[in-house]
Amino acid sequence: MEKKLLNLLTSLCLVSLPFLFRGSKMRENLVIFFSKGVIATLIDAYVVGTKRIEYPVRPFPKIFKTNIIYDILFFPILSVIWVKMSYNDNFLKILLKSLIFSVPMSIGQWYFEKNSRLFKWKKWSPFHTFGSVSFTLFTIRGLVGLIKKLDKLKHPNIAE
Repeated sequence: MEKKLLNLLTSLCLVSLPFLFRGSKMRENLVIFFSKGVIATLIDAYVVGTKRIEYPVRPFPKIFKTNIIYDILFFPILSVIWVKMSYNDNFLKILLKSLIFSVPMSIGQWYFEKNSRLFKWKKWSPFHTFGSVSFTLFTIRGLVGLIKKLDKLKHPNIAE
């Protein structure tokens, strides 16, 4: 069952990629995607290395101790979607919209940890997932805010 779930997740992610990288903000979306991939991979490598989480079923188990589908596809895609949803929002709306992603992610991981072999939590909980997802979402959103400010400095006459 776990391999089928991972194959389904991979397929959904790959199908969604062309739709996410269309339009005038393609450069920003690529920066978001790859930045989130790096951040998620680093955090996951630390968490797995300190034996807080284990991924019993994962792609390329002899090469990676983390689940690369989550780190380099799923989480980055969700970050691109989240930034698109919150691109012109104020801080309060950004905070509320972050809950749309971090709460279901925490509940989903908790469910799959209990009912599958995708995750094995040792020193981890849904609250850790909530905190790490929220932290990375806000880190990426801060990066986007910085890019927007730099673009305004470089091109002051161009409207968003």
